[in-house]
Amino acid sequence: MIYLDNAATTLRKPDCVAQAVCAALGSFGNDGRGVHAGALSASRIIYETRERLASLLGCARADHVVFTANSTEALNIAINGALGAGDHVLSTDLEHNSVLRPLYRLQQERGAAVDFLHADTVGRIDYDDFERLLKPNTRAVVCTHASNLVGNMLDIARIGKFAKEHGLLFIVDASQTAGAYPVDMERMGIDVLCFTGHKSLMGPQGTGGLCIREGVELRRWKVGGSGVKTFLTEHPGELPTRLEAGTLNGHGIAGLHAALGFIESVGVEAIHAHEIALMRRFYGAVRGIEGVTVYGDFETDARAPIVALNVRSYASDEVADELSEVYGIATRAGAHCAPRLHCALGTREQGAVRFSFGYFNTEDEVDAAAEAVRRIAQ
Repeated sequence: MIYLDNAATTLRKPDCVAQAVCAALGSFGNDGRGVHAGALSASRIIYETRERLASLLGCARADHVVFTANSTEALNIAINGALGAGDHVLSTDLEHNSVLRPLYRLQQERGAAVDFLHADTVGRIDYDDFERLLKPNTRAVVCTHASNLVGNMLDIARIGKFAKEHGLLFIVDASQTAGAYPVDMERMGIDVLCFTGHKSLMGPQGTGGLCIREGVELRRWKVGGSGVKTFLTEHPGELPTRLEAGTLNGHGIAGLHAALGFIESVGVEAIHAHEIALMRRFYGAVRGIEGVTVYGDFETDARAPIVALNVRSYASDEVADELSEVYGIATRAGAHCAPRLHCALGTREQGAVRFSFGYFNTEDEVDAAAEAVRRIAQ
């Protein structure tokens, strides 16, 4: 199988990831629930993983890296923990449902208000809309770093500057960029950075988290066991325990720890350069094929390594099935949990076929995928 669905999850991981998970399964106790060797082994790896993430993502304090099951959980914690009734929020049409649905629920259940910066037919926003949509009760900006549908990247540093100038909380969904593009929450002015472990961070599914700037307060999302301060009637208030009720996925975090070591050894810049080169090779091969429509802004390499397209008027799921069954190529079709952007692109009914490239893909795989698209179009 030629696997080109890395924006959903990276299937091919460094060998050290599986090895670390297997080793943890046979040696880890429960982090913070004992002083025996197994519990201490888990605690050490989990804390080292916080340190590696803080270094990679520009978080000033390792104890402000909070683990969750994925970026969806992280975004729910951030959005519901910071915002409430009467607050106004700015977001964009590029968002995944992991941002959209918590914001919609905030509107419906708490009476908050949300305005979205509209995207054009290429998936670009007008940054001046941030000023135009600003209100006296605007509390936060919540947005993605890069679109999971077309790969367009927002200028996070520019948005962070706007947020700081107006005293707004800035929450960023880095699901498509953490591990594959340089991210520095301090330099970019990000208050809460949400990430997932199973995409470009190359870790196991069931891992993710938040990086929280010092001074940002989030209400508890869940409460329960913590391993410390047992006789308190409320959950402990110190980070990261404040937002980590219950046993962590220590085995998955061990795999993420190993993946981060691999990323450090290769370098994020090198990973991005390789993935973008593959994307450019594919884009160059398919954009001129008669009957193929490609979506997104390809004027810059500051983007995620994604090419979304349609072939004539064929339903996107039919094209993806053909790619899989006939050519052995894994892609993703449909709406990609990005409803507002599909409306902007004019692909609400047809959806789109998404090719997303990862570090372990090759030029031969890219060429085979482009040839398959050409044959289907013919």
